[in-house]
Amino acid sequence: MQVTMIDENKYAETMTDVVLPALEQCCEEGWFDPSAAERSAGIEPLSGIMDTGGRSGQLHYLCYDSAKFDAIREQGATATFRGAIVISHGFTEFAEKYDELVWYFLLAGYSVCVLEHRGHGKSARDVDNRCMVWIDDWQRYVADLAGFAETIGQQYAAGMPLNLFCHSMGGGIGAAVLERYPTLFDKAVLSAPMIAPATGMPLGVARVLVGALCGLGFGKKRVFGQSGFTPEFSMEGNEGASEARERWYFKLRCENSEYQTYCAAFEWVRQALKLNRAILNPSACAEVETPVLLFQSGRDIWVLNKPQNHFVQLVKDGGGEANIVRFPESRHEIFSMPNSTYKPYLEKILGFYDDPMIACAAY
Repeated sequence: MQVTMIDENKYAETMTDVVLPALEQCCEEGWFDPSAAERSAGIEPLSGIMDTGGRSGQLHYLCYDSAKFDAIREQGATATFRGAIVISHGFTEFAEKYDELVWYFLLAGYSVCVLEHRGHGKSARDVDNRCMVWIDDWQRYVADLAGFAETIGQQYAAGMPLNLFCHSMGGGIGAAVLERYPTLFDKAVLSAPMIAPATGMPLGVARVLVGALCGLGFGKKRVFGQSGFTPEFSMEGNEGASEARERWYFKLRCENSEYQTYCAAFEWVRQALKLNRAILNPSACAEVETPVLLFQSGRDIWVLNKPQNHFVQLVKDGGGEANIVRFPESRHEIFSMPNSTYKPYLEKILGFYDDPMIACAAY
């Protein structure tokens, strides 16, 4: 599927003058109460220490209606409704970071639902430090995303396919959802998923070390060497990415204190490692029925590639359908790369979602 990309030389101007006004006309902001989904999964709900407007413990989301978008008659819009896509974002991210991708999905005929995971964006948090992400149990992330997709996501799909797009941490959560809720999604894209985080040491050593630190009371302390958010833009660590896109994301962080999550608590790392072990359980992988397309970044410094390969192979061994598309020169966020990389990446995603033969293979 051919896509017309936003000109990087006019990126901020196009986002401000074209994309954001259109998104505002078809956007619904809401709050999802995850307590029922968490109780169904055997998890006791948390109220959250940050109570905004009486929404204690609730999760913030943004949803975009394809029909309302089509009524705007944006150039390039397909005007053919294809279903809905639920987006599961990455570590320290937020819904508005995905505005450009949402725009492309809307042009292709999909409604889009973006849930902000617990501890991110405007959703409930459980630590005072706004820059730090903490979670008590990785299974809470999974129950929340599944509950959101089963209710809000299905509502926007309106009987048409419900697809999943995940990135990084959101990809690890998404992989676990596919294992535990095998009929929930029609197709799933895992973009540089956190099947295993890059810890700078062997995963077994990291498990022992982080487990010991949490046992000593460091669970809600910031991981050594990580810092809070500072309003100083830099491309360090993102060399080769689109500077226009990186500057736009950074501007959003600077303008919204809720978007300034920037570091991990030790307990978050411990739960990420527990999630890794659960995802790669062969019997869990054998439960996956949803066709999976996994995108891998060759220059990834945040998640490990070999566990992604292992996950795909285990899904195949269990009778599922899963394939890898590798971008050897890409950084972790493929959707933050220049158009020369982003365009073929996006076209492969849309082609995967649109392919009726792959849909048939799921049943």
